[in-house]
Amino acid sequence: MIIGSNVSGGASKKRQRVGSNNRLSSTTAVIDSSRPDGTLTDSSRKPPSVRRSNSHSLLPSSSAAAAASGGFNDSATADVILRLYLELPSPFDSDDSAVGSVDQAEFQVYLHSDVLRRSKYFAALLSDRWKRESGDMDPESSRKIYRFNLGVAATTGSIDNHLTVLQLLYTNDFSTVIDCVSTALLILPVALELLFEDCVRSCVRFLEAVPWTEEEEKMILSFVPFLRDEESKELLARVSPAKNDSSVEMLHGLILTAIHNHPNMAFAKAFVAKLLRDFSSRESARRVLDLAFETSLKIVKESLEEYSSPAFRGDHNETEAIQRLNLHTAMTNGRHLLWLIERMIELRVADNAVKAWSEQDSFTADLQRAFRDDAWRNIVPGLPAVVLRCTCKLANAVAAGTILADRQVRMKLVKDWLPVLNVCKDHVSPMLPSHKSLYLELEETFLKIISTLPMLDAQELLQQCLSFSTRNVEDCPHLVTAFNTWFRRATRPPQAENLSLGTRKDSNSLPSPVTSKQSPSSTTKFAGGFAK
Repeated sequence: MIIGSNVSGGASKKRQRVGSNNRLSSTTAVIDSSRPDGTLTDSSRKPPSVRRSNSHSLLPSSSAAAAASGGFNDSATADVILRLYLELPSPFDSDDSAVGSVDQAEFQVYLHSDVLRRSKYFAALLSDRWKRESGDMDPESSRKIYRFNLGVAATTGSIDNHLTVLQLLYTNDFSTVIDCVSTALLILPVALELLFEDCVRSCVRFLEAVPWTEEEEKMILSFVPFLRDEESKELLARVSPAKNDSSVEMLHGLILTAIHNHPNMAFAKAFVAKLLRDFSSRESARRVLDLAFETSLKIVKESLEEYSSPAFRGDHNETEAIQRLNLHTAMTNGRHLLWLIERMIELRVADNAVKAWSEQDSFTADLQRAFRDDAWRNIVPGLPAVVLRCTCKLANAVAAGTILADRQVRMKLVKDWLPVLNVCKDHVSPMLPSHKSLYLELEETFLKIISTLPMLDAQELLQQCLSFSTRNVEDCPHLVTAFNTWFRRATRPPQAENLSLGTRKDSNSLPSPVTSKQSPSSTTKFAGGFAK
């Protein structure tokens, strides 16, 4: 008689239950008349095992049944003789290296039926339904001896792992054996196979309480389909997100912690920036960065508004303290804004930030009022540079095409922030070398954006750029180029009549640069006049 378990192809199948809390049906019982030796076979696949020691010392027993029956592998009192042997691999299995590495092909162990009944698998075998009436009688002790053969997978350590679980049947103290994740992962599949519930619970409890490596996590998840819901619940809670947007919430929380609460802010920001690059999708990065950007921008705007138009009255010292606080708050959150903008541009998700930055009429007005006042100089001397760097980062991304902004957004970006640049140049003095390079970079970027606008918009904005000029015209070539471009376009013949034809002219009729009516000297006329 053969009693075996069939788990096809090693696929994970949820174990069926008989009643509410047993696993008997996981090892389906079948009778095979071709093998009358009473062999137990088990074809269920197991995870790869590591080699364990062949020594099997007695475990301290606290089981009443074990105490009454005798110890593990005690031939004098045993009434069950179990032969563990290695099953031959399937001829279709290409991996035969495991068999060659196993040096112990079988093992005979003496057991006790009343102890084995702790395993529902053996309890079923020893029930009246499955016990053979022709059991051997021991003439010396007059005991009925049951002999079974249990086939195990031909992998390194498989017999040892089965012996360990059989030995655990004789004790209630599993902690001396289940003391690391690797051991628990070797024991758990055998305990599941033999339906040893106490051992399964101990393995699951241990695994739930300790850290896992990535490979261990994969193995644990492969066992989950064989566990009951209450057993797998805590294991799955560790690896299953509670919400669909858990990653977004985590990234947003990390950003807020890095820019507001962490003492080593620079290191924390660098680490969060790496996480954003490595783990966030473009859409999730956009969501978390937009949310943080809106929050920081709101704080900066409110602080500058309170500073520029205070709505409180009090003595001089109190007023000064509040104004200082407003400026420091604006400066701190301005630095946060700059970091957020850099991350947005790096991940190419700054579209909304550019649009929001171009809609700041009141904010830029407050900045101009604040910078015309001298009070901020001794409190937050770096505030103008921080604000202009934010503007420069976004404007450069627009001019380079990293962010494709609509014409209205491009025009408003220059129109609102050009006056702030001019005020900074006039009132933030003495001008530091770093300020000078920042101003020049922003001037060039604004002029590039202006060149992308319609003629009328460009005409309006270029008239506000005369402050870019210097005592020596040679020092402002960017301004010369911008005006040359505008005047060259202004002197081009109107194209309206050609557009109204509704048809495309033949390419042969298009004027070549050489035969154009426009004189080449007209494109440089303004430059020469400007230089004079």
